[in-house]
Amino acid sequence: MNVTIVGIFLIGMIVVGIVSMKKIKTTVSYFVADRNGSSIAITGSLLATLIGGSSTIGLAGLGYAKGLVGAWWMLVGVIGLLILSFWLAKKVRSYAVYTLPEILERQYGGNTVKIIASLVIATAWLGIIAGQIIAAGKILSVLWPGHLDLLMVMATSVFILYTVLGGQYSILRTDFIQSIIIIAGLLLCLIISISAAGGFASMAGHLPETHFSFPVSPVFGWSNLLTFILFVGTAYLVGPDIYSRIFCSRNPETAKNSIITAALIMIPLAFFITLIGITARVLLPGIPPESALPSLVMKTVPIGLNGLVIAALLAAVMSSADTCLLTTSTIVAADIINPAFKSTIDEKALLMITRIGVIVIGVISLFIALKLKGIITSLLLGYTVYTSGLVIPVLLGFYAKSLKLNTSGVIAAVIGGGGMGLILKLSGYNNLALLTFPVSAVLLFSGSYLSRLMEGKETAETVET
Repeated sequence: MNVTIVGIFLIGMIVVGIVSMKKIKTTVSYFVADRNGSSIAITGSLLATLIGGSSTIGLAGLGYAKGLVGAWWMLVGVIGLLILSFWLAKKVRSYAVYTLPEILERQYGGNTVKIIASLVIATAWLGIIAGQIIAAGKILSVLWPGHLDLLMVMATSVFILYTVLGGQYSILRTDFIQSIIIIAGLLLCLIISISAAGGFASMAGHLPETHFSFPVSPVFGWSNLLTFILFVGTAYLVGPDIYSRIFCSRNPETAKNSIITAALIMIPLAFFITLIGITARVLLPGIPPESALPSLVMKTVPIGLNGLVIAALLAAVMSSADTCLLTTSTIVAADIINPAFKSTIDEKALLMITRIGVIVIGVISLFIALKLKGIITSLLLGYTVYTSGLVIPVLLGFYAKSLKLNTSGVIAAVIGGGGMGLILKLSGYNNLALLTFPVSAVLLFSGSYLSRLMEGKETAETVET
């Protein structure tokens, strides 16, 4: 029965893609759903996108391993969203563009900035998509154990297919459906798992007292929290996937209200999912942390209902993966390939290139997932590269003129910050990763200053001659 339920869910997502394909007439339709997203649609899509593999499988794993402090993985995202809603949401929507790199182009000028930022984002987001693919495989492996690689291939094929077909219309529609399934499934799992664990009093008796410490604990200190805020929270403040939801909204007010609503819903969900992981520690001691949630579902939730919860978890993962996938492909097509041909590509060809990009990027992400097989590891790699290079330039870019920032400075910041983040992460120097933010800022200001200085000398020499 569980296999049937999950099968119906997967087929249903493909059907939505087929139906949505009729809406795709132009690149505006495919990239941003004709900028006609309502508050309900944008809120549902944001929730479905943000409650992905890291916020279900990964977050429950953190709850299993570290306790209540694991909730910070999602809570730092809430902080980022609230700052975005009150400070930047209306500004971002007012640009009326397709991608985040286009905002950088508007802020600093020149195609070079847009192309370099696009390359950094595309590289980083491959890791983000890979993390969702790994999570999907681990969810499905509770139904078909021992076939993780094959299951990752199957899940990837489904979300690639409906994204290729219906673009942003597919995503908004599937996300709305998936957000309802996700929340219902998680609440069902929480209620049943706490009851199976004997309630909070019994759980406290089976676990170390520090497992319920908050906001920090012996295994998660203030430095860990700062790392989460800077490398995960800021990805919500300046995230291409989140900005893509803003671009789809009808107007700036819709964008702001949708982000606030999504953030407020995510606060209790952060603790709910973490508590599910903690109950798994009581009921299933000794299992890998990232297997906690799907294993708990199969052990505690009755047959039939557990199929619904598995479908909910799969929905959480796929709704994040599809948004990241289309966002990355749009960036590659519109911000890298199109400028390379000096905008001579017509709309029909650009649409085809984007669809091909969805397939290619999905396949590359799948290969990364097959190699890494660690959800949080994959996501942190992507987040570190992205935030190290892009967060400072984008945020300060809204005040580029008053701060006298220019193209040379932003190129130095993006390449230097992102490159440093990648090198430190791959070298294992995670404790030094926080340095990438001041380095990015220094490169941004010093590069801009040196560029102005050189321009001043060239002007003076021209006047003298």
